[in-house]
Amino acid sequence: MLQNLTLILPEMILFLGAMGLLMIGAFSKGDSTRTVNLGAIAILALAAATAGSFANNAQATAFNGAFVMDSFAALMKVLTFVATGIAIIMSQGYMRLEKLARFEYPVLLLLAAAGMGMMISANDLIALYMGIELQSLALYVVAAINRDSLRSTEAGLKYFVLGALSSGMLLYGASLIYGFSGSTNFVEIAAAFQPQDGILPMAQVLGLVFLLAGLAFKISAVPFHMWTPDVYEGAPTSVTAFFASAPKLAGMAIFLRIMMTGFENALVAWQQIIILLAILSMVLGAFAAIGQQNIKRLMAYSSIGHMGFALVGFAAASAAGVSSVILYMTLYVVMTLGTFACILSMRQDSGPVERISDLAGLSQTRPFMAFCLAVMMFSLAGIPPMAGFFGKLFVFRAAIDAGLYSLSIIGVLASVVGAFYYLRIVKVMYLDAPADEVNEPMPRELSILAGVMTAFTLLFFVYPSPLVELADKAGAVLMQDGMVATDMLQEHLAGH
Repeated sequence: MLQNLTLILPEMILFLGAMGLLMIGAFSKGDSTRTVNLGAIAILALAAATAGSFANNAQATAFNGAFVMDSFAALMKVLTFVATGIAIIMSQGYMRLEKLARFEYPVLLLLAAAGMGMMISANDLIALYMGIELQSLALYVVAAINRDSLRSTEAGLKYFVLGALSSGMLLYGASLIYGFSGSTNFVEIAAAFQPQDGILPMAQVLGLVFLLAGLAFKISAVPFHMWTPDVYEGAPTSVTAFFASAPKLAGMAIFLRIMMTGFENALVAWQQIIILLAILSMVLGAFAAIGQQNIKRLMAYSSIGHMGFALVGFAAASAAGVSSVILYMTLYVVMTLGTFACILSMRQDSGPVERISDLAGLSQTRPFMAFCLAVMMFSLAGIPPMAGFFGKLFVFRAAIDAGLYSLSIIGVLASVVGAFYYLRIVKVMYLDAPADEVNEPMPRELSILAGVMTAFTLLFFVYPSPLVELADKAGAVLMQDGMVATDMLQEHLAGH
């Protein structure tokens, strides 16, 4: 029991911390929002440090193999918890100005982070579902946290209804998989899903497809993306910044783990599905964003496209492919949070603005904000020497090494098309005449965060080795864990 509790310590810190902050918020006589915010940031930092302490440990399992902790889980948890903490820091000024500052908001984000940690370490279908639902229930609430806004309420309702549908598909797929394998453990599922003459039985393929559909919803891959534009646009901007970062990391992490550990023998069945999801996501993300006038809606389609690029590396189904996905997702989160730091600063005397046209002439009125946003746009477009270029370079290289030439070509073409709408924002800021109303200066915390992320994005090429090595190590560990676990299971079965 002590080992079980030790391995799940980061999630326990988050959960117990959330309960403690909830009590502080509920029983404080004055406004406790600032105290709870600072407490939530401290708890996330402690959870990230605790998760990071497992980075060099060998694979360890808890709760009869349902929960696993290894270098891959440690890295993804640290990234997820840090992204959640940054989202809380970014939200403070915005929520205060919009009169949405409530102590429940950081508490819900802590609970969502606990669910994401559970997802990342899940080694069992039941543990996976518990993590997904803990995360999702908190996200449904924060999407509709602005109860006086019709758009926010609508966003929360759409997210809830479609999220419930995706959970149903995932559960149906999980029940089919359990029926065929006799187990919910990923390692035992891997032993049961063995293709015959290179072909997986149709009944098993059906369970796998439903499971993939439920997971694809969590990362908003096409055709399970329909909630993303409406929810991103309708939810408060600080909530959108969170949605676009940490949950995507956790969703991609469990996607990688379950396919590489639970269905490594069924590669021939799921690789084609991943390739299809990647192509559809890249193409729709590139073309659907062209006509968008709302920058949050544009970022929604951008997010869909970037999930497609990450899936290109995933489709390679190799250690290099997994590490390229980890690297890509890390850089994507940095670029996205940097972009949203600028979007959250888009305020005029009349209130917050979200239209791209309101950025006209920003280089003349707010040069620092314009510079930061321009760097993020160039990086998201994949223009060298920005960090985003190297993210795409690694996933395309992994795909080419795996012989997926057509997928790589489609990805490059989609990237070229997508560059149009990123560069259009730069053109509006630097070449158009300033608008009548001038954007207000960036709040201090947002300018610091935007500056740090801009510097990282600009200078990543100078010394990329530490992050690349971390991603390589995590990718190799995940692939090795799958092979070692399968070998141990086969030895165990042979002994009986």
